[in-house]
Amino acid sequence: MKKPRFSKLVFFLTLLFLFMPLFVLVAYSFNSSKTMHWGGLSLVWFKNLFTNSRLLWRAFWNSILIALTSAATATVIGTLGAIGINWYSFKLKKYVQAVSLLPLILPEIIIGVSMLIFFVGVKLEFGLLRIYIAHTTFNLPFALLILMSRLDEFDFSIIEAARDLGAKERETLFRVIIPIAMPGIISAFLIAVTMSLEDFVITSFVSGPGSSTLPVHIYSMIRTGVSPVVNALSVVLLFGTVGLVFLMRPFLKYIAHE
Repeated sequence: MKKPRFSKLVFFLTLLFLFMPLFVLVAYSFNSSKTMHWGGLSLVWFKNLFTNSRLLWRAFWNSILIALTSAATATVIGTLGAIGINWYSFKLKKYVQAVSLLPLILPEIIIGVSMLIFFVGVKLEFGLLRIYIAHTTFNLPFALLILMSRLDEFDFSIIEAARDLGAKERETLFRVIIPIAMPGIISAFLIAVTMSLEDFVITSFVSGPGSSTLPVHIYSMIRTGVSPVVNALSVVLLFGTVGLVFLMRPFLKYIAHE
């Protein structure tokens, strides 16, 4: 058989197209010049990042806080909701399921505007609480969908066996259902964290002065041009994300095997 040279060439060009912007970003984070012209190697922008970027780091920690708390809340609600939809019968079950997954197909700008109108209507002031509620709201359908797909493969006879052995409903939930659904719970939490960290459209509607997240703050910085400090921060986040993925490989393998 002939070697698939053309396929390898297309594959290589595709990877180059996808990763070339990252290579350019990493290179220019070490550029001493503020412009796109190369001025020599320098760490000045990394120095400015860690010494003169207090507002940038505040936005970063706001993003981390909102991502973890909203993802945890959405995962808990999504887990309980998926269990209720899968194993309990009630009149409006189909309608509840459809409404719960509706934000998946709605444009983000519609969700952002509706959340803004809601917060103005209830007179909730600008702050992190607004962002937390908004992120929990749009993360919930993703967590619910992942948990429902996980529980669809669940063997209901295990629950029946637990009840035959005398386990109460709460014991069945915490000792049988949740441990078996744990890979789905972890996946839902990680997806929710990722969605929260990268969200810009909805956050831009509900955030206010002093409570912006990292994407919104970066956008405000680059409206007049790309700042070299943003390049340095992007490199730090890039390598931090890669390192975090390697550290979480045991958890990812656990999820894949389960």
